[in-house]
Amino acid sequence: MERVHNFNAGPAVLPEEVLREAQADLFNYKGMGLSVMEMSHRSKEYQAIIDETRAAVKRIYNLGDDYDVLFLQGGASMQFLMVPMSFVPEGKTPNIVHTGTWSKKAIAEIKKLGLPVHLAASSEEKSFSYIPKTHQLSDNPAYLHITTNNTIYGTEWHHDPEVDPAVPLIADMSSNFMSKPIDVNKYSMIYAGAQKNVGPAGCAVVIIKKDFLATAKEGLPSMLDYNVHAKAGSMYNTPPTFTIYMIGLVLKWIEDMGGLEKLAVNNQVKAKYIYDAIDNSHGFYKGTVVPEDRSLMNITFRMPTEELEALFISEAKKAGMIGLKGHRSVGGCRASTYNSLPLPAAHALAEFMQDFVKKHG
Repeated sequence: MERVHNFNAGPAVLPEEVLREAQADLFNYKGMGLSVMEMSHRSKEYQAIIDETRAAVKRIYNLGDDYDVLFLQGGASMQFLMVPMSFVPEGKTPNIVHTGTWSKKAIAEIKKLGLPVHLAASSEEKSFSYIPKTHQLSDNPAYLHITTNNTIYGTEWHHDPEVDPAVPLIADMSSNFMSKPIDVNKYSMIYAGAQKNVGPAGCAVVIIKKDFLATAKEGLPSMLDYNVHAKAGSMYNTPPTFTIYMIGLVLKWIEDMGGLEKLAVNNQVKAKYIYDAIDNSHGFYKGTVVPEDRSLMNITFRMPTEELEALFISEAKKAGMIGLKGHRSVGGCRASTYNSLPLPAAHALAEFMQDFVKKHG
């Protein structure tokens, strides 16, 4: 069977070149006679894998020695807990820009710790259809937390927020991580679940300024202590070895592609194919986001009826396109166009959308 056009929101499509390299290595990695999945994480061979993966993150984002890179288990959802547990000193308040489901979950974890939380801005009053353009910090903010792309609602930050340098800026970049150049120096911490843009599920990549890391609370449970993981090189316990290996292969693919600048151009072209199909449908497809905040990663839209949406998803699957059903919490349709989605897949979907309008519009 040929590979489908995979528009899943995550776990998501991986580069064909990466899958083929992993397939070749699966049974006998580099002549060692075993798979990476069977390899001791304490071996020099595995140490080389994780060291190179960390180095690739630093190269791609042009990070200096003032940043550390961690590979942690628990996904981005664990970070919702670890961040406030570690970085809210006595008398300070975590600040969050609320833009959807994932910031809501981050807020819930802060409240479970018995901490106050300040909404610096929110787009909830308009069903998270836009990114707030301004924010208001509380007195004594511990940090400002944003979610840079919203997989469910289809919004994306297209600029880095302006924040007082004295206030740490923390970003959940799970669904647009490494999709475009950013000014990393504005962020004290970035974290991302790997399963959207840089690998399979099972690992969160954490980029953190060392001087910010030094402010983390002491005495936390070891598995929730950033400094414990940093001092152990992300190997305090057995790490998700195969996921980190796969992340390393995807990062090599990103570098071979020409880096973030090249990926950004590709992502803009892919998204334009589909947004043009929406905008030129004379209202048959209705976008759910204000145009200036449309995501390049998750394109959300509705149709005149839920029956037509179900038919669209069914017919698209017959045409070799999967993952187009919107999140169960909002319905509708969603096409995720992450880094690894080939240009022809986005073009094929746009053509399918145009044909569908002609038949049912």
